[in-house]
Amino acid sequence: MGRSVRYLVPLAAFLVLAGFLYKGLSMDPREIPSPLIGKPLPEFSLPSLKDPQATITQQELLGKVALLNVWATWCPTCRAEHAVLVQLSRTSDLPIYGIDWKDERAAAQDWLQRLGNPYVAIAFDKIGRTAIDLGVYGAPETFLVDAKGIIRYKHAGAVTEQLLRDEILPLVDLLRAEAG
Repeated sequence: MGRSVRYLVPLAAFLVLAGFLYKGLSMDPREIPSPLIGKPLPEFSLPSLKDPQATITQQELLGKVALLNVWATWCPTCRAEHAVLVQLSRTSDLPIYGIDWKDERAAAQDWLQRLGNPYVAIAFDKIGRTAIDLGVYGAPETFLVDAKGIIRYKHAGAVTEQLLRDEILPLVDLLRAEAG
């Protein structure tokens, strides 16, 4: 009896560990769950990228369904998604707000001048505190916020045309219909 237990315990531990490994390998690393889904957008008050004397707060997103995009000029994936956001801003009435994260103001302003500016307003988060409050792991990350300021969706990584078509824009339509 004692001898069989001696072999069963390591076997059971191995099977449990193999189960966790199997589950982990089947997960999409871009789908980072956010504890903020279904909760209000955290309060923030940041200087505007364009005018450091002006302040941008979470209150600006209230009253409409909007995207909040965390980006930076040092982020290669942000550059890859930028053209998609510019196109969205030209072809849709969905407002896009930006948070320029841990960046240099002059570099961000130059970037927008050269590549286009899809944003209604851009908050400048030099230190990164607001991004921490949003649970940002890395740039870019995009949040869909409903008219009441509740975070309804989060995407880590580049926003693509397919993501817009298949997930974000249908959810925008649904949220707008719910708002009446």
